[in-house]
Amino acid sequence: MAADALQRTKLLRRLVRCAAALVMVAMPLAAHAQIGSARYSSIVVDASSGEVLEAANADALRHPASLTKMMTLYMAFEALRDRRVTLDTLVPVSAHAAAQEPTKLGLVPGTRITVDQAILGLVTKSANDAAAALGELLGGSEDRFAQMMTLRARALGMSRTTFLNASGLPDPDQWTTARDMASLARHLVADFPGYYGYFSTPSFVWQRRVIFNHDRMLKSYPGADGLKTGYTDASGYNLVTSAVRGGVRLIGVVLGASSSGERDLHMAALLNQGFGQMDVPTERTVQASSRIGLIPSAHAATIETPRKAAHAAVASAGAAAGWGIQVGAYATEKAARYAASLGRRAADGGDAHIESTVINKKTLYRAQVTGLTAGDAQDACATLAKKKAPCVVFRLTARQVASR
Repeated sequence: MAADALQRTKLLRRLVRCAAALVMVAMPLAAHAQIGSARYSSIVVDASSGEVLEAANADALRHPASLTKMMTLYMAFEALRDRRVTLDTLVPVSAHAAAQEPTKLGLVPGTRITVDQAILGLVTKSANDAAAALGELLGGSEDRFAQMMTLRARALGMSRTTFLNASGLPDPDQWTTARDMASLARHLVADFPGYYGYFSTPSFVWQRRVIFNHDRMLKSYPGADGLKTGYTDASGYNLVTSAVRGGVRLIGVVLGASSSGERDLHMAALLNQGFGQMDVPTERTVQASSRIGLIPSAHAATIETPRKAAHAAVASAGAAAGWGIQVGAYATEKAARYAASLGRRAADGGDAHIESTVINKKTLYRAQVTGLTAGDAQDACATLAKKKAPCVVFRLTARQVASR
């Protein structure tokens, strides 16, 4: 009997170890959201009336990532409107602000930038250092500013949103919903018509460098005029887009996509269907992406995309983002994925990509981040160089851009 009990105990321990191993294997898969995944959310609304045209998991809590900067900008526009600051007001750069993780302008502690420059840094490069500095100017400290952001969100009807910082850098307690982000976008359009145009800024010059806008929808989707992209490992790829056609403005929100290409294609499909519901003709240049199946409000399903149409749409969207970085070659795919993830974080954009190659009869895995502008690729390598990490900038071929 004692021997049987001992065998049962050993078997139980073996099963526990196997279960733990299965959990560890499943964890990386869960980190890559996709349309239809557990962290996917979306909504499309008529900006003028607030009527919901499409919604899937619209009230589920999600991490906002850099969509947080939409509220930082709302607070800045409010301060401009109330004449508490001007566009020429100098924003002090603290050590805390300068130390924010990329993507960033590379602000130096003790220097100053203007409110105008800070806003441009947020809407184009999604600069975390500029966001923190602006928050400190308006709130006294970034923590205090985050409290102000949350209170303002409640006043705007964003009942499920909590902000913990000005940038959207990862915080486990920073949450929002697709519905709340759509509400914030509507307020940005309606409350600040004189400042909303910042969101459509294609680029601006910073320290003799041209910094391009991360939002590819501005070029790929006719009628799009802003608002914001976002990404962290916890959130997936997020996007809020405003587009106007035939006098109708729609606001779309997509949260938790697995790549920027998937996110942009899905947003185009959602907006196309929304405009169709409003009896606004779909323009020919984006009809390819409108073939993507939409997710009904009752459930989220995987999108089926015709390959040629998807590739053509992604190639068009990525025309200005045909650069990448390689952050080393590794003996295992797992190590390469980790390195690519770090590279993606340094770039704050693009898509992590693993490419296998055989050298001297040995398989190596190249860790890359694709879908970047030339400037963002150079900035990412500069950031990684400071950490003594390998990084090489390369230009994508036409085939690579199309298949991204």
